[in-house]
Amino acid sequence: MFPLRDENPTELTPFITLLFIGANVLAWFTVQGMGQGEPFLASLCRFGSIPGEITGSIPAGTRVPLGPSAACTVGGLRWETVLTSMFMHGSWMHLIGNMWFMWVFGNNIEDSMGHGRFVVFYLLTGALASAAHIVTDPGGAVPTVGASGAISGVMGAYLLLYPRVRVHTLFFFFIFIRVIPIPAWVMLGYWFLIQLWLGAGSLGQAQGGGVAFWAHVGGFVAGVLLIRVFDRQGLVDAKRAGRQLSREEVRELGWF
Repeated sequence: MFPLRDENPTELTPFITLLFIGANVLAWFTVQGMGQGEPFLASLCRFGSIPGEITGSIPAGTRVPLGPSAACTVGGLRWETVLTSMFMHGSWMHLIGNMWFMWVFGNNIEDSMGHGRFVVFYLLTGALASAAHIVTDPGGAVPTVGASGAISGVMGAYLLLYPRVRVHTLFFFFIFIRVIPIPAWVMLGYWFLIQLWLGAGSLGQAQGGGVAFWAHVGGFVAGVLLIRVFDRQGLVDAKRAGRQLSREEVRELGWF
């Protein structure tokens, strides 16, 4: 299942959602060399989150392999990579998929809390997603990159706030391809259960640079738990009632 759009109009211009999408795309082009050559490998080593580096279980100066002909030199405790890794990606499809999910669901969550709160919410759920991955693989040597942990937090928040909103979803089943509108709770609940199932299957296995399923699970749970701390009830009520906010209400509720 792949979400195409939702039936949930926004009241606020999603400045921060667009800013985060732009930051990820800009990093891909300017820092990561569009996934090619030395700039790409250097970005994974410098800005990716390496669990064993953050926990200190891999000594500083250790060479950890990225593949047959590439390696990272671990540089000691670098907690900042928990944040910088959110803006790095591993491939074109990784970037495009994450940014699409961000656009479908992020604008409505920004709409529910205002721009300033959304910045904090997004970065916090992303950091908690990274922490969940580190807990399940504390000695891991593979750099973890991607915005999917933070976007999982956005999806968890969406599930709690707008479970009945219909999401137009692209279904693939052999030769059967169709767009079907389904409630958000079905689409997001199914996605979460898949992450949980695949994450459980990955426990105790050597991490080989695959998907950080527990980051998805951790980010989603963080979003569910934190959304009531960050949402602005006036904005949420207006959306649920289909009521257009006045300019004064937008100024009062929209920024923080």
